[in-house]
Amino acid sequence: MYLIDREKNRILKLKQKSFSELKFRERDHLQEWIANDPSSLGEELLIIQKEFNGFNDTNERLDLLALDKLGNLVIIENKLDDSGKDVTWQVIKYASYCASLTKQDIVNIYQAYLGSSANAQEKFPDFSTIENYLKYY
Repeated sequence: MYLIDREKNRILKLKQKSFSELKFRERDHLQEWIANDPSSLGEELLIIQKEFNGFNDTNERLDLLALDKLGNLVIIENKLDDSGKDVTWQVIKYASYCASLTKQDIVNIYQAYLGSSANAQEKFPDFSTIENYLKYY
């Protein structure tokens, strides 16, 4: 990666550093960056929960739960650095946990995320095709 100096018409090679070298943390930084601007992942998403752990018989939690414009659930599992081959298995496991969520579960999850600041049922129409998802249930 390079930094472009327009005034001098030069490029300067930047030293590559890991997130850990820069003291960035997954939960405190990466997760918050994505939650505050989910379009950074390349599509319009509605974040409906952070640190979701509403699964039966396990204390596991996924980093971010979202809905896309087609109404599909999107599981976002953040990794700052190479975490090895178990990452794929982890997200598949979370997808299986989420497969049984109902329309009311989704509303309740989003309401818990919003707290008392807004009504989840009223906020869904702002995300234009959310009704696509809710029709499935």
